[in-house]
Amino acid sequence: MPQLLASESEMRRRLIVALDVPDARAAVAAAQTLQGHVGMLKVGLELFVAEGPEVVRRLRGEVPELEIFLDLKLHDIPNTMCGAIRSARSLGCRFITVHAGSGLAHLKACVAEAGAELGVLAVTVLTSQDAAACAEAGHTRSPAELVATRAALARAAGCAGVVCSGQELAGVRAAAPGIACVVPGIRPAGAEVGDQKRVMTPGQAIADGAAYLVVGRPILGAPDPAAAADAIVADMLAGAEAN
Repeated sequence: MPQLLASESEMRRRLIVALDVPDARAAVAAAQTLQGHVGMLKVGLELFVAEGPEVVRRLRGEVPELEIFLDLKLHDIPNTMCGAIRSARSLGCRFITVHAGSGLAHLKACVAEAGAELGVLAVTVLTSQDAAACAEAGHTRSPAELVATRAALARAAGCAGVVCSGQELAGVRAAAPGIACVVPGIRPAGAEVGDQKRVMTPGQAIADGAAYLVVGRPILGAPDPAAAADAIVADMLAGAEAN
């Protein structure tokens, strides 16, 4: 493989692929295909419930150059959340998600338990939710207002970053200056939106200040996942250069 330009290498490092697959065999196969094309693997609820912590250990053994993002969206009493974080820290994960709606005290407890080696990411508002869904859930604020409020809480608690849609990046920067933004709901131009509501292209998200992008179906569902990842990296690079 030809030597990558530093900027291209940086974009690859900031691309996270969501391993939304049913078992460890499929996860390892996808990871092996994508090593050298992405920087991190996201293990979510489907895969973790099916395989347990062992899938993280196996991925770290099979593709050690790729970091692991454990996306469990913890939302419980602080003692239970901290116990889960303690277990995740022992697995050597780079990030773990908790719901920002848990509140400041919960977030602070999670950050303290995580220590320096595990970054706590606070999920603000799911990208599958729009204003109507938030209203149905009893919220009187818009998604943008909820995201800004929760990002400020995450910053105050010392979280490593927040998870938000690309559409809220400007609001997060204003409410929580300097906090890293991990952006799911990324769709290349012309791609199917699926169950996502608040989406953005890779290049636009990077131009608007995203630290990391999370992409699942547009990569794993492509005929050539590695080529799909490369195309997303190229769009990210274009966004960075335009910024």
